[in-house]
Amino acid sequence: VQLQASGGGLVQPGGSLRLSCAASGSTSSIKVMGWYRQVPGKQRDLVAVISSSGSTTYSDSVKGRFTISRDSAKNTMQPQMNSLKPEDTAVYYCHAYYGDLFYDSWGQGTQVTVSS
Repeated sequence: VQLQASGGGLVQPGGSLRLSCAASGSTSSIKVMGWYRQVPGKQRDLVAVISSSGSTTYSDSVKGRFTISRDSAKNTMQPQMNSLKPEDTAVYYCHAYYGDLFYDSWGQGTQVTVSS
């Protein structure tokens, strides 16, 4: 499974941004897709994940502001990020677990900067 992320950019505090992750390859074997983010010098942290059944999990820092959705027919996953804060600034990475042994795949990062 290969992942291609897009949609990052510069947005003002309080604004919205929509990222997208397109999957290719053995997409029917994908179990879970999600987004992680990382700032320089810190570990990569979970933002949100969505399972093949549609159940979602969000980190406390984004709960109520971010919504993640998945289009299995188009093999895409999109988080809608609202009420963005400067502390949301990070490189965002798309991730997927796939296959019976839950192999993992990472997309390239996309920069999100929240600043006035």
